[in-house]
Amino acid sequence: MMRTHTYGELSAANIGQQVRLAGWVNRRREHGEHLAFLDIRDHTGLTQCVVDNSVDVRAEFVVAVTGTVTARVEGTVNTDISTGEIELQDCTIEILSAAEPPPFPIDERADKVDEMVRLKYRYLDLRRERMQRNLRIRSKVNAAIRAAMAGQDFVEVETPMLMPSTPEGAREFLVPSRQKPGSFYALPQSPQLFKQLLMVGGLDRYYQIARCLRDEDLRADRQYEFMQLDMEMSFVEVDDVLSAAEVGVLDAAEAVTGVRPNEVPRITWHDAMERFGTDKPDLRFGMELIELTGVFANTGFKAFSSANSIKGIKVDGGALRYGRNKLDGLTDEAKSMGAKGLVWLKVVTSEEENSQKLAFQSPVAKFLSEDETAAIISAMQASEGDLILIVADEWTTTCEVLGELRNRIGRPPVHDGPYHYLWVVDFPLFVGVDPATGRPRPGHHAFCHPHPEDLDKLESDPMSVRAWAYDLVLNGWELGSGSIRIHDPVLQRRVFSLLGIDDEEADRRFGFFLEPFKFGAPPHGGFAYGIDRLTAILAGESNIREIIAFPKPSSGIDPMTSSPSEVEASQLDELGIRVLPQAE
Repeated sequence: MMRTHTYGELSAANIGQQVRLAGWVNRRREHGEHLAFLDIRDHTGLTQCVVDNSVDVRAEFVVAVTGTVTARVEGTVNTDISTGEIELQDCTIEILSAAEPPPFPIDERADKVDEMVRLKYRYLDLRRERMQRNLRIRSKVNAAIRAAMAGQDFVEVETPMLMPSTPEGAREFLVPSRQKPGSFYALPQSPQLFKQLLMVGGLDRYYQIARCLRDEDLRADRQYEFMQLDMEMSFVEVDDVLSAAEVGVLDAAEAVTGVRPNEVPRITWHDAMERFGTDKPDLRFGMELIELTGVFANTGFKAFSSANSIKGIKVDGGALRYGRNKLDGLTDEAKSMGAKGLVWLKVVTSEEENSQKLAFQSPVAKFLSEDETAAIISAMQASEGDLILIVADEWTTTCEVLGELRNRIGRPPVHDGPYHYLWVVDFPLFVGVDPATGRPRPGHHAFCHPHPEDLDKLESDPMSVRAWAYDLVLNGWELGSGSIRIHDPVLQRRVFSLLGIDDEEADRRFGFFLEPFKFGAPPHGGFAYGIDRLTAILAGESNIREIIAFPKPSSGIDPMTSSPSEVEASQLDELGIRVLPQAE
């Protein structure tokens, strides 16, 4: 038998037993001329073994240990580890695999090692307690999600990894066809098409933990390859989908933390923008946007008089923390995000005619009337020492710029503090106009069902039409999104027409997808959320690379496998591909 126990499960209850264990040497400490202490670990924990000093093993050797479980001598108990009350004595060591010195320490000190080194030797990095813990948390999340979906009568179905290229917003990874040179498959950005076809096929409730691929720039919450819980349901409305999706998320959170979150609150997209300046609000801190447009209805201040929307945020105590250089920096940031400028006001106490009252210290204070000053202070509920930041512009710009400043100033790391889940609903069906065509652009995608209450405005006022679309947000990260789909071919043609897609183009681009809907499609909707993002937050990580076994760095070049890499010319010839020389 290779082992009778694992290191982490030993306790005082095993004292007197002879056991056999296997694992890696974590550390060796010499004790006099004849003895050495070996800390040996496996995935469950670490145990101290007392061996003859002549045993020639070093850190990261793989060994099997046979010894007797013994209580540690009084005064030598290690309360930092679960097995700190016991040790193994009378040990014999069998070397299963010798090891060269590792390129970095296999403990918490590796957190300070350059990430490219850690990723080059990822198989060593995975030995660390932090990485072991993170991957096991991920496994718990997956298991909880599967159980939650099965418990709601969802059927797990795998969809193809090779599919036609479809316009979904992000760049696709293309796979050349050997049998049809010059033609390509695409790797799925999501199983969107197939899961809707499963509803046409009468499956009623589908899910899978799906691998999706997008050729996008990598960042803390994005990888080329990512995993999402993908689900679709027939004969449902928005409430049905949100309730079903919520079960899996909350079950996963409870499986990891031991505490079940409360029911997830909901907010409309418009209210989210009005209050937080973003469609993925972080509710862990205040600094909500305050409406000030009415305060300046009759203002003489030119910067405000022509603005459609004026809003502000208050930074508690910010007047002391933000000097002129920092404030100039915030102004530059606001301009880089599209605002015409940024007005800052420091709240101070002024003495006039033997009375004290709040006033502003700012280059623009002289342009504000006493009534405007008092109204701003009242609306912002400001106190001495606070800092007020105001943007006056178009509504969208005002919201987005202040929302970004709010996050930059007040937002804690994504995994800090309590977990605040939030549903954002009633997104716009269209966002903005394509400057090349003058046509509206879809907010999510062209297959979102318009809100039934807004159908009569679809052609007359399309930009005011809401979609039956929704996002799930956690601590300011978008976990996922979904919608009720259009199942009526006539309504789908109406939406296509607004986008400038005529029947001929629709058949050419989406015919394989639209054709099945002619044969009776049920009303259906679905949702998908990122398992990587959810797991990272639950694991206390701010980068999803830390909860993925073999991720790519931000460059996209894998230091461990050296991919992407060149291939043999014969392979390219077989695929009918010719690589053009790069311009110097």
